[in-house]
Amino acid sequence: MTISMYQVAVPSLVRSLNNLVSILEKGAAHAEAKKIDPAVLIASRLYPDMFPLSRQVQIASDIARRGVARLVGVEAPAIEDKETTFAELGDRLKNVVTFIETFTPEQIDGSEEKVITLPVGKETMTFTGQDYLLFFILPNVYFHVTTAYDILRHNGVELGKRDFLGAPQ
Repeated sequence: MTISMYQVAVPSLVRSLNNLVSILEKGAAHAEAKKIDPAVLIASRLYPDMFPLSRQVQIASDIARRGVARLVGVEAPAIEDKETTFAELGDRLKNVVTFIETFTPEQIDGSEEKVITLPVGKETMTFTGQDYLLFFILPNVYFHVTTAYDILRHNGVELGKRDFLGAPQ
């Protein structure tokens, strides 16, 4: 049995981003229940030299959005990094999910050998489409979703593994 680029990319990214929406909703509910200013949680970091929750969400969505667009060979829509509330962060993720879901298997499948070159700092990285998906897009999205989860969990939000993984399907 083989698995296609589409099957690896779209369902995995959509699930992770939708799970992050649910995690943020729990963060918002926690802030309300505990009478915590939501801005405090949104600005929280695991360590002073790490990005805050808001930036973790933005990066996860940026990598997913731009990553799928690169595989397909289209320009990803620009999104300004201006979210300051849980609702705005959730809306950003929902918009990215909607964008990703517009692509068909026919648009993504066959991109395994496509050469993907992207700027990383002052340098560039070059991948095949398959390596880009497996070793850049997915791990980066998972890292930033995990870090967002960890920031909220560290701040007392009641989250568990199922929140990260989602319900069994």
